[in-house]
Amino acid sequence: MTDGTLITLISLGVTFLFMLGVPVFLVIAYWVIGCSFVLDLTLDNLGAELLNVFNKGFALLAMPLFILTGDLINKSGIARRLSDFAYACLGWLRGGLAMASLGACGLFAAISGSNSATTATIGSMLHPEMVKGGYDERFSAATAAAGGTVGIIIPPSIIFIVYGFLMNLPISDLFVAGILPGALMVIGMQFACWIICRMNGWGYLIPLQLNRVLKTAFGAWLGFFAIGLVLWGIYTGKFSPTEAAGVTVGFCIIAGLLSWVVSRMFRLDGTKPWNEKSYLSMLVVEGFTIPEIPGIVMRSAQITGILAPLIAISVVMQQILSLLGAQEVIGDFLTSMGGYYPVLFTAMLIVFFSGMILESLPVTIILAPILAPIAASVGVDPVHFSVIFLVGASIGFITPPYGLNLYVASGVTGVPYFRLLKYTVPYLVALISVWVLVSLVPDLALALLPNR
Repeated sequence: MTDGTLITLISLGVTFLFMLGVPVFLVIAYWVIGCSFVLDLTLDNLGAELLNVFNKGFALLAMPLFILTGDLINKSGIARRLSDFAYACLGWLRGGLAMASLGACGLFAAISGSNSATTATIGSMLHPEMVKGGYDERFSAATAAAGGTVGIIIPPSIIFIVYGFLMNLPISDLFVAGILPGALMVIGMQFACWIICRMNGWGYLIPLQLNRVLKTAFGAWLGFFAIGLVLWGIYTGKFSPTEAAGVTVGFCIIAGLLSWVVSRMFRLDGTKPWNEKSYLSMLVVEGFTIPEIPGIVMRSAQITGILAPLIAISVVMQQILSLLGAQEVIGDFLTSMGGYYPVLFTAMLIVFFSGMILESLPVTIILAPILAPIAASVGVDPVHFSVIFLVGASIGFITPPYGLNLYVASGVTGVPYFRLLKYTVPYLVALISVWVLVSLVPDLALALLPNR
């Protein structure tokens, strides 16, 4: 058999494994190993390349730290305070609790940088409250899944770290570029949510009370401080993204431990700050103890243990694709489209359909090194394209048949996967509309960057 025939058979075989539910890491690894034998690449080369990825990847150290940050703010109760503030601001609108859950997703994403963590945390907290508040359980679960899409766009973002590492772009610039598009995604989804809830009469209204808003804002000060700390450090250049992640982890640990001590000393219940008479109860959250920290770290390590090998093996996959000429084939196809907009929108379609069957990480690792240089060759700013690329990849989180956030939301809410699909459609329309807007208006991504 020819090399081309063997590689085709290997590709069909691993595609079949993927359809059977074999983890993506193993699917890519089997393909890489099979193609390495066909191309006469030694396994020594494979091992050396895998090790080399992490030897060069100082920026990747931010990934496990931001994952740990998300688990810490969830365990400490900071995430609950942020969601309480969002509800106090939006609960007076029809669908206010659902809109607040989307706002809470944005606030949580501004500390954690993970889509699945955002969906799981906000979904587990607010889905029961939404069902009690008269919302359809399927819509409530779909709302948590949709809100999680901003987890990789609003900085800090794990996937922006990976993209910057792969494309040799300043991660701090990518973080700043994600602020406005991420905020637009939240607003777009909230508008879609308001329309659906108004049509169905879902949700109980609460009065808009300045006193309640101020109290919940004061109660959420630890979350706001963590968000401000990350953005200030990165935007001003005081920290690198990796250093910012380390500083934020340290802050969350100190805040969680001190809050637990203070709340036990003064017998405070910090879960509902607007119901408390003591201002001291609003200064602290539930917190956690030192013996609980290893369990939190272990949970974060498990997630990192899934992502890190996938990054390494996908980098080797890039090299094999390059040897096979995949970049040239896709490049010739894109450049044949013509100028700026045909190339840009064709690249967006490739990302969109890839996101339907793959998670954002392999989509980014496989396609970004191919599409980004071609987009740059027709005049698309590299940082602007990174935002376009990753917003498109994030939409895949609620796009069947893959739709990772739909699986996560189904798991934490108990609503079957297929029952969520109907209620993701309005959110898909909103997200795609924002995506097109961001692609047409580069300043939405570049306006906050200095020297742009």
